[in-house]
Amino acid sequence: MLEIRLIMRATHMLAAATWVGGNVFYLVVVVPALKSGGPAPALSAKIAELFKRMVNICVGVLLLSGGYLVFDRLTQTTLVAAYMAQSNIRRLAKRSTRFSKAAPQLMLALGIFVFILGALLNGLFEATIAPH
Repeated sequence: MLEIRLIMRATHMLAAATWVGGNVFYLVVVVPALKSGGPAPALSAKIAELFKRMVNICVGVLLLSGGYLVFDRLTQTTLVAAYMAQSNIRRLAKRSTRFSKAAPQLMLALGIFVFILGALLNGLFEATIAPH
């Protein structure tokens, strides 16, 4: 089981590195090179098509490996038992502070922020590869 977990983590990190590194390379190298080389719509379209395929593969791998890793983490009961067995942590969890009362709203706000940020980044990405 350890080998599968290790393979999934490595796959997840490789897909993330490829996606992020590919985006940096595309925006820093490819786009300026295409702009300085003059109009080449066929070349731009082919590069955008191949890059989109790579991004789709990376996102698919990230979703699958991330889903596996989340499921794997959530099914480990030893961490939960160790967490609950510590009396200081239980005492801290029972305290009601302003932060602990605002935590659900904060988590919702952060979730909405991440969703909007993802949509914005996706829109920016789509706008940069769209033919002009």
